[in-house]
Amino acid sequence: MPGQRLPMRKIGDVLRLRADGLSKRKIAASLSIGVTTAGEIIRRVRRAGLSWPLPENLSDEALERVVYPPTPVTAKDRRPQPDWAAVHRELRRPGVTLQLTWEEYREAYPDGYGYSRYCDLYRSWEQRLSPTMRQLHVAGERTFVDYGGTTLEVVDGTTGEVRECQLFVAVLGASSFTFAEATFSQRLFDWIGSHVRAFAFFGGVTAQTVSDNLRSGVSKACFYEPAVNRTYSEMAAHYGTAIVPARPGKPRDKAKVEVAVQVATRWIVAKLRNRRFFSLSELNAAISELTTQLDARVTRHLGTSRRALFDEIERPALKPLPVEPYVYAEWKQCKVGFDYHVEVEHHYYSVPHTLLRETVWVRVAAQTVEVFHRGNRVAVHLRASSDRRHTTIREHMPSSHRRYADWTPERIRRQAGEIGRNTAALVEIIMRERPHPEQGFRASVGIIRLAKSYGRERLEAACGRALEIGARSYTSVNSILRSNLDAKRPAAATDGPSIGHSNIRGPGYFH
Repeated sequence: MPGQRLPMRKIGDVLRLRADGLSKRKIAASLSIGVTTAGEIIRRVRRAGLSWPLPENLSDEALERVVYPPTPVTAKDRRPQPDWAAVHRELRRPGVTLQLTWEEYREAYPDGYGYSRYCDLYRSWEQRLSPTMRQLHVAGERTFVDYGGTTLEVVDGTTGEVRECQLFVAVLGASSFTFAEATFSQRLFDWIGSHVRAFAFFGGVTAQTVSDNLRSGVSKACFYEPAVNRTYSEMAAHYGTAIVPARPGKPRDKAKVEVAVQVATRWIVAKLRNRRFFSLSELNAAISELTTQLDARVTRHLGTSRRALFDEIERPALKPLPVEPYVYAEWKQCKVGFDYHVEVEHHYYSVPHTLLRETVWVRVAAQTVEVFHRGNRVAVHLRASSDRRHTTIREHMPSSHRRYADWTPERIRRQAGEIGRNTAALVEIIMRERPHPEQGFRASVGIIRLAKSYGRERLEAACGRALEIGARSYTSVNSILRSNLDAKRPAAATDGPSIGHSNIRGPGYFH
């Protein structure tokens, strides 16, 4: 390959210093150029018939044409020219190299270019492409995903409220085949859902998925070890792809999708700017139509469309989709409370009581709640509403708690009623006076079980005595029975005072 040409300004400096009598070596040292280069410039200018000072009307372009005249075309240079666009496409196939394409070229044209010249010509052609197009992506290797900076709008036909929508873009590295859709937010649910729909649109998965450091997908952005959200990692494992976040502050890591977002903004957002949409599905139908047109459009540089390039080289290299699509589930790290329950969305789910104060991971799906400890699933529950109540599995309880698990308010009231009216009334009062009925379970169950030791009749009488004296506890009823106070009824009240005394006022005093 010819050496790099000097700027015309330096050529003028070479002539000026030569006219002052400096040697080629001193000229080279003064201008920081090679001695050979200085001598070559002097010879070229001499052959062109120029000397210092140069004519005032001689422009830099004219001087360059004189010093570096175009090389005349010879028969040797009329060798067959490779189809560089086709070579560029072939290099995106797995395992294809310039060496291989050159060998195939020489098989077709034995008198063609040598390998070194072939590589030089390809690099020269490649430099005319845009910086993003020059990136070489192997088919089936990478999918780039990101959100566009420009939003779209959906109007609520009932209230007239305008909602902003985010534009999600996914593009394959080798073919630039593009998928785009609108979502109401960039939250994790929409982020994962867009990936699932993009993979279904492509009909396969690449080995890597390159994303921006979006908070929904990357919990912690780091130059060396970014922390990927666990739900995002689970989705990637389901599809057999690896999440590779772009380095912070390095947009070239995802230049492919940066350009795809720019193209989508011009091809989709700009074209829809004067249209009004009244539902997200209506907006996405319009986006799908424009994306189909974009993928079918023939590119100027490669002379083929994204769709054709995808069908030719990318589709066969994709990994197959799993049998079932990924089912969205969020992961949450929790600490087990002293009551061996974890809180998820204002509801409490039990775990084995041996995990008190342990840190666990909870997987929250649409229908189920699963709890994992050190990679092992230790509990699974049906998902309940956020009502601040408890969902408890009997086997998770300590043995001391399990004996009360089968007791419910209905069962307690029924068994108390079977003993007698006083027992039922006392149990009802005990459970009603507690802030929560469960807090009266133990006292009520204890009172009912006293019938085994003292009999139903004595217990009924003891409960009657407790009601009369205002006792509201198991301890009081047990004390009445132990002291045989259930057999001693309090004296009936009389109309007059129980004692007579001159200081005692009678009922007539108040009338």
